[in-house]
Amino acid sequence: QVQLVESGGGLVQAGGALRLSCAASGRTFSNFAMGWFRQAPGKEREFVGAINWNGGITYYADSVKGRFTISRDYAKKTMYLQMNSLKPEDTAVYYCAADFRIRQTPDYGYWGQGTQVTVSS
Repeated sequence: QVQLVESGGGLVQAGGALRLSCAASGRTFSNFAMGWFRQAPGKEREFVGAINWNGGITYYADSVKGRFTISRDYAKKTMYLQMNSLKPEDTAVYYCAADFRIRQTPDYGYWGQGTQVTVSS
């Protein structure tokens, strides 16, 4: 079992920045690939980015490429999503996920509870 807890969401103006955190507990953090997804009201959950078990591979959705950066701290067992140049269309609940294999589809085995990000225009 892996437990994931997101934090760092909030309200920010367009052009601003936020850093989301995803703290993991349970099974060995370094064994897992991890991902970020988001879901806006009335929309399906969509891929934001992912990082593999050793941090050597990252993927990003085209909509966030160049603005968002994923990283992970093995000592803290935490994954981060640095979000810069935020846009109103980035408004959503952001979820972190973990599984043994990195992928861009929302079929990860473990999920956090989500954190709300709201970007005002």
